[in-house]
Amino acid sequence: MEKREMVIETDEFTLRPWKDEDAERLAIIANNKKVSNCLRDGFPYPYSIDDAKGFIYLARQSEVNFVGFAIDIDGVLVGSVGTYPKDDVHRKNMEIGYFLAEEYWGRGIMTNVVKCMIQYIFENFGIVRIYAEPFASNTASRRVLEKAGFRQEGVLKNSIIKDGVVQDSCIYAILREEITCQA
Repeated sequence: MEKREMVIETDEFTLRPWKDEDAERLAIIANNKKVSNCLRDGFPYPYSIDDAKGFIYLARQSEVNFVGFAIDIDGVLVGSVGTYPKDDVHRKNMEIGYFLAEEYWGRGIMTNVVKCMIQYIFENFGIVRIYAEPFASNTASRRVLEKAGFRQEGVLKNSIIKDGVVQDSCIYAILREEITCQA
């Protein structure tokens, strides 16, 4: 069973459902060590066409606990943004994650994507808090979150290990009451 087909269009980009034909381009974007270095180990490197097909298949399933979009600019897949609803006592939270093709870095695109995504989530789900846990060394992602209105809640010392290196991560969050959703 596939998810409903939601599309969010702006002058700069379109957030759209994943399509099977995105697999080849996704594999190219994701098979970049600079992208992989900033993501959890569940995001493999090297990243194959089979990894891309598997991700797209799962992203499209309605029973999967994921609200996500392909980021499209002028008909070209350039990245991904998604939120993961939490459960139990954290059920009013969603965690946001994202990545962008390296050739689109430094243009402010992801900040605008994140702003759009948080507005969509707060308008359409009974969520009170959206958070992210970037690696402390990922200053670009931390800046994206800050520019999108998130605030740093803390630094988690020695909380992660990536490529055999123990390092810090951060936690950023934005609360529903901290933004003004525009319908």
